[in-house]
Amino acid sequence: MAEQRATPLRLGSIAPNFDAETTKGPINFHEFIGDNWVVLFSHPEDYTPVCTTELGAFAKLEPEFTKRGVKLIGLSANTIDSHEGWIKDIDEISGSKLNFPIIGDKERKVAYVYDMLDYQDTTNVDSKGIAFTIRSVFIIDPKKTIRLILSYPASTGRNTAEVLRVVDSLQTGDKHRVTTPINWVPGDDVIVHPGVNNELAKELFPDFKIVKPYLRFTPLPKEKTSAA
Repeated sequence: MAEQRATPLRLGSIAPNFDAETTKGPINFHEFIGDNWVVLFSHPEDYTPVCTTELGAFAKLEPEFTKRGVKLIGLSANTIDSHEGWIKDIDEISGSKLNFPIIGDKERKVAYVYDMLDYQDTTNVDSKGIAFTIRSVFIIDPKKTIRLILSYPASTGRNTAEVLRVVDSLQTGDKHRVTTPINWVPGDDVIVHPGVNNELAKELFPDFKIVKPYLRFTPLPKEKTSAA
């Protein structure tokens, strides 16, 4: 059972814990996270066209997330039995082999706690009058802190490469005390964090350049490798 939502979720909030059934068995969400990063993404219903393409894309990109210590977990407002049949379609259509768990949230309990309900209009409900879930993405770090929240309308498919890019940005920033500029991808120059003064920046980033007092670019330091 999910915990009752007391306040709106924001960046920096602790991801609410919950117990749920998934296609890989029961989980406690915080135990599932463990010491990993997690990408949690939701779907309004099984056998929906846009979501089918998205799950296939995430399944194909899962090895890249795994390399970065990231677990994927989906959620759909349907039963585990329904999920199992849908996964067969997803693999057939996308050529993937979906291995990550999908939460069964027929009663939308987790969706409620994570504020995934769609309020775009009063007609966007199921046959019982329950609002459909919006299509959300949460990136959660090993401290159980929410680092990213994205919400998409039903008509627009998500971009798995962008989710992976944000993971790279967050992990790079945490490790090196930097931020990343627009359209940044690994290998590009980064921005020295405003909390790092110029004196310390010279030590950390010998090649940094001052464009404006508040904007300082630098390549990332080369990773040191141990001799074989």
